[in-house]
Amino acid sequence: MYFYGPGPTLIQLQNLTKHFGDKIAVDDLSIAVVPGEVYGLLGPNGAGKTTTLRMILGLMTPTQGTAIIDDCSAANNPMLIRQKIGLVSASSGLYQWLTPREILQYFAVGYGLTTDVAQQRIQELIDVMQLHEFVDQRCATLSTGQKQRVTLARALIHDPPVVLLDEPTRGLDIVATKVVFEYIQHLRDQQKAIIVCTHRLDDAERVCDRFGLLYHGQLKYEGSLQDLQQQTGQPALVEIFLELLQGDAVA
Repeated sequence: MYFYGPGPTLIQLQNLTKHFGDKIAVDDLSIAVVPGEVYGLLGPNGAGKTTTLRMILGLMTPTQGTAIIDDCSAANNPMLIRQKIGLVSASSGLYQWLTPREILQYFAVGYGLTTDVAQQRIQELIDVMQLHEFVDQRCATLSTGQKQRVTLARALIHDPPVVLLDEPTRGLDIVATKVVFEYIQHLRDQQKAIIVCTHRLDDAERVCDRFGLLYHGQLKYEGSLQDLQQQTGQPALVEIFLELLQGDAVA
């Protein structure tokens, strides 16, 4: 498993802050993620995870601070940023009357891939994600797990250096969840910089190299599981979060 150390930084969040009126959704967040690292951005609903992803994607302008992806500012170059990021969300959003092959072709064109490069990438993803048996079936006929494979493949069609996964195992059974875990390992092997946003702490503990624990928009703890265990004296992420919640209640 890879642990954070010296090397190029593909994701750099610097004092990222977002206000909605009097509410502070994200509060002075700074993190860095390097190639081959899986960073778990964790927290309960409302912690600021989705707002952070939207600022990284250039879909939302920070109140202050910056999100730098592969030396490119999300706020200044939102279109270029989207070329550098693959997004996987809990909702597949697949076109039901297209086949997986047609969906991959559609997104390849959208990202400006040439015909030859697109066909090469599609075949690579068919192999990696094991789409062979259903790649030419309409998506409306696919199982939940098969649709998830297509969603995962779609995020990589343009070979981005950064991949964001927002609640990637929500609603999935154990078999489909295993596919997501294998996918994350593939991204690590490909030296992508990966952020996994989830409130499923058991899943995060299995796949992430480092963790950032968000609560009320603030980064409360950061580090490997061993680092967090030493900081808090708790054995697992669930216990660490329970301690954090209890401390807030007492305060």
